[in-house]
Amino acid sequence: MDFIEQNAQMRFFIALALGFLMGLERETTPGRKSGRIFAGVRTYSLVSLFGFGCAWLFQYESRYALPAGLITLGALCLAEYFAKLKEGRIGWTSEIAVLLSFVIGASALLGSIWMPITLGVISTILLSEKSKIERYVDRLTKSEFLAITRFLLVTVIIYPMMPNRDYTQFGLNPTHIWKIVMMVSSIGFVGYFLGKKFGAQAGLRFSGFLGGIVSSTAVSVSVGRHAQKTPMQSLCALQASLIACSVMYLRILILVWIINVSFLSMLWWRMLLLSLIGAALSFYKFPQDGTAEKGEVTALENPFEIIPALMFAFLFVALSVVTAITRDFFGSAGLLVLAAIVGVTDIDPFLLSLVHGNAAADPVLLSAFLIAMMSNTIMKGIYFGTLAVPVRKEVLWRYGIWALLHIPLAFTF
Repeated sequence: MDFIEQNAQMRFFIALALGFLMGLERETTPGRKSGRIFAGVRTYSLVSLFGFGCAWLFQYESRYALPAGLITLGALCLAEYFAKLKEGRIGWTSEIAVLLSFVIGASALLGSIWMPITLGVISTILLSEKSKIERYVDRLTKSEFLAITRFLLVTVIIYPMMPNRDYTQFGLNPTHIWKIVMMVSSIGFVGYFLGKKFGAQAGLRFSGFLGGIVSSTAVSVSVGRHAQKTPMQSLCALQASLIACSVMYLRILILVWIINVSFLSMLWWRMLLLSLIGAALSFYKFPQDGTAEKGEVTALENPFEIIPALMFAFLFVALSVVTAITRDFFGSAGLLVLAAIVGVTDIDPFLLSLVHGNAAADPVLLSAFLIAMMSNTIMKGIYFGTLAVPVRKEVLWRYGIWALLHIPLAFTF
């Protein structure tokens, strides 16, 4: 790449190749056969070279070469656009593509070479995938559009505004806190979006899997209500709940790996083992007939809603402070009791508050981590068993065994 950056001749051929590539795509569109595309391979190649030539003159003190070239080309594109309107045709994709070809040619000489290459390749992909993009947009619902918009709000707008400094003796850094919120919400957003797209067709089992990426607690409550309304599907609902809880361990493990990798060596095999145990319990003596599992998880919320994101940040800060105070005043035993209590709620803020920052992989923190997960597993069994009366015995022994197997893993560090 350094050779290309320093070689004007190579930049020239790259400008030519990118213009040729965009023109080739335009030549292969259906509209070309009917003569409705006004620029093809030769035109795009020449426009890209025109931009390169204007940039070359610009380097030799011809300051007006670039703006004059762009204005001239813009006037030609505008004339073509009005000519199309008179014929009753709409759309100005080709005209914009021609102007972009000029920009690519100019930037191939003036800037870093990755920019024109990126512009040329992405532009060609967007032009060639028109039908697929239009089909996707047609299927996009209002709620999905709002979910994407909120994702951009949380990640692109709010995050850069956070001050990057520590506050109080607890070392609370708004940038680091919001980064954790973004990571948790991003993983949840993937599950939420996939669940919205495929949940209804896939049935309870796969809905439980996708829902576990977002919130296994919400899945347990949702499928419990489904079992309450449709007792014949209680076993499949229980299976979906167990699958969602199994996925939770993997989701938490990924977050730990991103936030503080020093905890990973002592946690990974324990978390993986507990996830596999849950998966085994979810398939042991269950009906495998796909017709018996109709339904989907409906209680999931978009993780990028502003209120839930702010609530997660608040809980993360509060639990970070409470954890530090509890350990200072009540020692290790107090921290373990706190972990058992907090486990009855959403445990993500508490678990991540234990491992964030420069926290060392202390055995006490690791024990508290697994105790909180055990407590949370018990509560999800209670949530589901309260609603799904026909399978309470199944719930009791499956969730009971799963919870008990946390204990040896939590105290063998």
